Amino acid sequence: MAEKKKMSLSARILIAMILGAVTGWIITLLGNPDWAQIWLTDGLFRVLGQVFIALLQMLVVPLVFVSLVCGSSSLSDPKMLGRVGGKTVALYLLTTGIAVTLALTAAAIFQPGLGASSPVSTVQRQIAEATPFTQVIIDMVPKNPVAAMATAQMLPIIVFSVLLGIAITMSGSRGERISAWFQDINHVIMRLVTLVMRFAPYGVFALIANLAATSDLADFAAVGKYVMLVFAVLFLHALVVYPTLLTLIGRLNPLVFLAKMRAAMMFAFSTASSNATIPVTLETVEKRMGVSNKVASFTVPLGATINMDGTAIMQGIATGFIAQFYGIDLSLGQYLMVVAMVILASIGTAGVPSVGLVVLAGVLTQVGLPAEGIAMILGIDRVLDMTRTAVNITGDATVTTIVARSEGELNLDVFNDPDAGESYEEAALEAGSGA
Repeated sequence: MAEKKKMSLSARILIAMILGAVTGWIITLLGNPDWAQIWLTDGLFRVLGQVFIALLQMLVVPLVFVSLVCGSSSLSDPKMLGRVGGKTVALYLLTTGIAVTLALTAAAIFQPGLGASSPVSTVQRQIAEATPFTQVIIDMVPKNPVAAMATAQMLPIIVFSVLLGIAITMSGSRGERISAWFQDINHVIMRLVTLVMRFAPYGVFALIANLAATSDLADFAAVGKYVMLVFAVLFLHALVVYPTLLTLIGRLNPLVFLAKMRAAMMFAFSTASSNATIPVTLETVEKRMGVSNKVASFTVPLGATINMDGTAIMQGIATGFIAQFYGIDLSLGQYLMVVAMVILASIGTAGVPSVGLVVLAGVLTQVGLPAEGIAMILGIDRVLDMTRTAVNITGDATVTTIVARSEGELNLDVFNDPDAGESYEEAALEAGSGA
């Protein structure tokens, strides 16, 4: 007898969110009796929810530090550290900067969190006067990296991690041994992320139940506006920004590019993992686009590590949403800090499902926003995660194609041939639909 297939984590989180909302609404309909407040909203639900938030925050520093060291030390091939490396990194950072700027602008214009009351009525969050941006730049260089990690100061951690990764790259055989050690540690940290996410359904249930019991319908309407805004900006970035770059910089037909990316995008959507999609993305840009292996084998894996445009969009809009939800006004300096953090932290965001939420907790903490606000978006994040992963790998392929074109490493006959690599695409589509 065939073994019964286990329910996916995303399905369990969705069910937990629905059950939590129903439970919270039942408590509200009962008039929030004292016993429910003592034993449930202020008791069991609060404990489970806060433990889950603490687990997410626990992961922030080790995840960002180790992933950043691995990402920056991956530029270890001396043949690729010249023009190709410089162009690739510059384009990845450019697209991420455009993504988070679009996200923050959209959040400021449409204000998805406006009009909703704070789910924690006792929150009296006083944010200190914004630090001048010049001082933020100075403080990016840590005087004491250990102290920065102990207090979760993300920008100094990011700078130290990148410098350490570069030093590892320049240290020859000794550096290779250290790099391999960090790769092993990174694998362990990813396993820890997986363990924590197994607790997610219970944490989501508790957080949403507590939220529903202490919030009104306006709060959930605000979440709906947040979801629609994230989708809108993701589609804008994928269907406008990338084609514009392909046209202006690469002098290529973006419609041909998007048509040939459909298999990889579907596979990325089904797995919600940039890392899992690396083989599909590689084969797509080589067989369907005509990019040489010399370029693709370097730029695609690097992109899965440092290019997270979809994740940056989610983090930018989520930051604005949570600030508005709690009635907290962010200054221009704090918005600039968010932009800088998301661009730099994208290098340390691993290409695995839901890890963007962990980094978001660090972004929120850095600008003084309550990490508890993640509860509002956690339940529906899986669908957004799948979509933004498709955007992430589309960005990887866009930059790879542009760089290959600039280096004369793109076969234009293959790129312009609609049937090139079509048999591979059909196989990838089947793999994606069954993932």
